[in-house]
Amino acid sequence: MEQILIIEKVLNNNVVIARHDTYKEVVLIGNGLGFNRKKGDSIPFDTADKTFLLKDEKEMEQYVNLLPHIDENLLEFIHGLLLFIEEKMGKELNEHIHVALTDHLAFAISRAQKNMQFSNPFLYEIEALYPKEYRVAQEVVKKVESHIGIAFPEGEIGFIALHIHSAVTDKSLRDINRYNALISQLVEIIEANLSLQLQRDDVDYHRLIQHLHRAIDRAHKGNSVAEERKLEELLKKEYPVCYNLAWKLIKVMQNQLNKPVDEAEVLYLTIHLQRLLHNQ
Repeated sequence: MEQILIIEKVLNNNVVIARHDTYKEVVLIGNGLGFNRKKGDSIPFDTADKTFLLKDEKEMEQYVNLLPHIDENLLEFIHGLLLFIEEKMGKELNEHIHVALTDHLAFAISRAQKNMQFSNPFLYEIEALYPKEYRVAQEVVKKVESHIGIAFPEGEIGFIALHIHSAVTDKSLRDINRYNALISQLVEIIEANLSLQLQRDDVDYHRLIQHLHRAIDRAHKGNSVAEERKLEELLKKEYPVCYNLAWKLIKVMQNQLNKPVDEAEVLYLTIHLQRLLHNQ
């Protein structure tokens, strides 16, 4: 049976907010969907190419305020990108990406047109931590560059990858950026204490970054790893520099996260550090 909704607000020719019996306000997106329509008009639910709810009133307000400042053709293009991202990731995206990525891309395109360059200090870490999101972000940037005819700075790939990761995992960008900053800090401590320059494209570096990320995630969730007392004694004896550095890293994590970090993490960090030192 066809669902008929009542339009609450026409945001532009392609986006309307309609009243749904169950979900209250629903955002409907489709080419020409709002053309010649006004508040109070009925609209079939299945005429929309994409529908989503913005349950958070603040996000809905941000979205409503954002749209008048974005060209409708660009908005339609961004909606196409969101569908592309969802298809490539094979997962339904959290709806907050409609606000966050639309806002980000609109300003990123404006910056590119004005030749304003923004660096991304966590680019290598983002690629190592979220390889699938990074590859999809690369494809998104290619599509954007083709659409506007202007090259994007490489750092934008990392920013877009973070938005994708946030939408797929339902983690806030604030937490993701905080953890990435912590990982970057830990890497600086490792380089300073071992007197070496880590190669960002090296497989051992990627393994270290992945492990640090998992250790932070485990600490955040309160999970632990299995303890190996015999292994601990061996590593402490054979690799004292890396073992002591691993403890230092654990303390930094605990202070930054304000959460306990499982002491068994020291063992695995020691192995990663020793591998890095040996290969250097």
